[in-house]
Amino acid sequence: MPWVRAGLDLYASRIVHYVRFEVKEIPELKNVGALSEAQIKEKEGALILKEAAGSEIILLDERGKEFRSVEFASELQKRLSRGGKDLCFVIGGAYGFSPEVYAAASDKLSLSKMTFSHQMVRVVFAEQLYRAFTIMKGEPYHHE
Repeated sequence: MPWVRAGLDLYASRIVHYVRFEVKEIPELKNVGALSEAQIKEKEGALILKEAAGSEIILLDERGKEFRSVEFASELQKRLSRGGKDLCFVIGGAYGFSPEVYAAASDKLSLSKMTFSHQMVRVVFAEQLYRAFTIMKGEPYHHE
């Protein structure tokens, strides 16, 4: 969906003014019709863990903590001020995450109790990440 890519690119171009930021995508699995949900999650999980190696992993998961935007900004500020590992926010595939990915994650974050496509979540989360940085810097993007 071109508009999803355009939205993600827009917010990514804004976020880099605050912090080093990159979007990494794991390749789509081939021959998934022959695989079970568990096998898909396992294969995707191995790719996720390889990409996120050395980072603090935070999953975007429907069972995660929900924050208002100002609360998320505060939580993000705390994590960034600790320093150390890069933060890696991970959006799962259609079937969610493997047990290995859940075990490797330090936390789970929910954008909503509703379910969104992983493409849509990229844009929504990127906007919230940008919003969090503007809140931390006291810039006039967010209105309370």
